[in-house]
Amino acid sequence: MAKLKEKKIALKMRQMEFSYTKIKSKLGVSKSTLSSWLKDLPLSRERINKLRSNNSERIEKFRNTMRGKREAELQKVFAKVKKEIGPLTKRDILIGGVFLYWGEGSKTASYTTSVSNTDPDVLRFFVKWLSLFGIRRDMLRVKLHLYNDMDVSKEVNFWIKELKIPRKCFSIPYIKKSKLSELSYGKGFGHGTCNVKYHDKNMWHYSLMALKYIKMASV
Repeated sequence: MAKLKEKKIALKMRQMEFSYTKIKSKLGVSKSTLSSWLKDLPLSRERINKLRSNNSERIEKFRNTMRGKREAELQKVFAKVKKEIGPLTKRDILIGGVFLYWGEGSKTASYTTSVSNTDPDVLRFFVKWLSLFGIRRDMLRVKLHLYNDMDVSKEVNFWIKELKIPRKCFSIPYIKKSKLSELSYGKGFGHGTCNVKYHDKNMWHYSLMALKYIKMASV
């Protein structure tokens, strides 16, 4: 009798165009049982589309909720980090720049202190580091490495805006024969690779000796 009662409820709910999931959650019966009971009561195409649409909306709502939670959590961590680190002093930037040069800088070109990266923030810090030594932006040289399916003028303007380095400091970009669209990891190279350099013997020697000092401290 219990099964018969559940079947009647299932049939009634289906006539009201409830989904299998909704009926199953209310009655606690298996999907195979529902399929047997409701095989002659398929949903209309309009109702199926509506259920799918609602499902997409629920998924998007869930994603937004989770994204909001992650962002809130990260903001708490950021506030903690900001409090513990505090304002960056000239010494902090000086040391940070040496480590940046250690990880991303070129050490082979004589008398040239340079850093290449795809991230404008990395290069902005490098430019800020150089400014500690009285090196102005108009004293720098910039070389872009782009792909042949990129808009050269657009990318040059992007880096000029991001780094606030005068256009006259930019040399003719190197254009790679391959295409950005062909790279599976192309997102990280959205504006190509930018090389910022300063040619000066004293600065180069200082960079190398600062790096030597940092290395000695790690022994």
